[in-house]
Amino acid sequence: MDTTLLKKYAEVAIRVGVNLQPGQPLIINAPVTALEYVRALTEVAYLSGASLVRCEYHDDLQNKLRYLYSSDEHLDYFPLWRAEYMEGYARDGACVISVLAPNPDLLADVDPIKIARVNKSTAIGISNYREIFSKGGVSWLVIAVPSPEWAQKVFPELSIEAGIDALWQLIYEVNRIDHHDPVMAWESHVEKLQEKVNFLNHLHIKSLHYEAPGTDLTVELPMDYVFEGGGSVNTSNDAYYVPNLPTEEVFSAPYKFGVEGILKATMPLSHNGVLIENFTFTFEKGKIISFSADKGYETLKALLDTDDGARYLGEVALVPVTSPIYQSGKIFYNTLFDENATCHFALGRAYPTTIKGGLEVSPQELEKLGGNYSLIHVDFMVGSEMLNITATTHDGKTVVIFKNGNWA
Repeated sequence: MDTTLLKKYAEVAIRVGVNLQPGQPLIINAPVTALEYVRALTEVAYLSGASLVRCEYHDDLQNKLRYLYSSDEHLDYFPLWRAEYMEGYARDGACVISVLAPNPDLLADVDPIKIARVNKSTAIGISNYREIFSKGGVSWLVIAVPSPEWAQKVFPELSIEAGIDALWQLIYEVNRIDHHDPVMAWESHVEKLQEKVNFLNHLHIKSLHYEAPGTDLTVELPMDYVFEGGGSVNTSNDAYYVPNLPTEEVFSAPYKFGVEGILKATMPLSHNGVLIENFTFTFEKGKIISFSADKGYETLKALLDTDDGARYLGEVALVPVTSPIYQSGKIFYNTLFDENATCHFALGRAYPTTIKGGLEVSPQELEKLGGNYSLIHVDFMVGSEMLNITATTHDGKTVVIFKNGNWA
């Protein structure tokens, strides 16, 4: 492992990702296998003025044991003390970094209904915590490090050790860590994303029409839509942070009841350790009225049955195929990376910041502004070099936004 690059990866996470301010505490959620990276994060955080760094370690295999052996009546249990702890550090102004070390097939042999029940009880239990996040009061980041299982999935032709090395290198490349000054490279990249945001927000879009093999979809936007991209401003301290590394997207919310047509995913979706492959949705008045999947159908069904809002869209995101993730030619089997390869949508909850006035209303009231509310927010990819997107504006003009998978 290249410790110099690891240190730079930590610096980007602290200085660009959460943009930790002097005096802020930092909470890190990480698998036990990410110890070296957590230590690098901790060092950079304290050097940046953190008041306290605390890591909550977990073990994915231990979590799997709950699905396999917990009694049925305990699958819906989520402790109040856990929720209070999480709400406490969020209200205290802590930054939060979630480190992933994905194992794409970990839960392939687990009943998807059990997984869905645990996820739903967790989502309900931390709903107040998520509300603090959705209102923009927490600087947070999701970032990833290799695991042996993930490396084998991405590089099946290599040995485990060589695959891990190759995956580290790829992670560094798509996160601009191999640049002379990664922090400066990220500042430049975010500035370019902001230019696209400004263009879309001044276009006064009424709807977007998606055309690609297997896809013919019209997506209305709320009257007061807001595109965002790159990062967000913390509403508590005005610090600009970038919640996903890597990120290549600009995104907004679709009008909940304004989606019509057929939409075909172009990449597998890894959800709860299960791969969902070659899936298609049919929409009517915003709702998924039918769907199919060659693999992972039951997992997809359980996801869509989470609650009423799970069958509606909460995000529309634009990503060109010039993205370094797409150009790598690799499927990462992880949404953090794959969603930044191509255009995508999200099932479920809309971000309140993507509709004007969204921060001032309750999640349920967001629907009156055109947004969707759900316990879930799950991205899936629809972009390719054959995708074309045309906008219709409120004054009747048509503007080509994407042509052959790229900005027109």
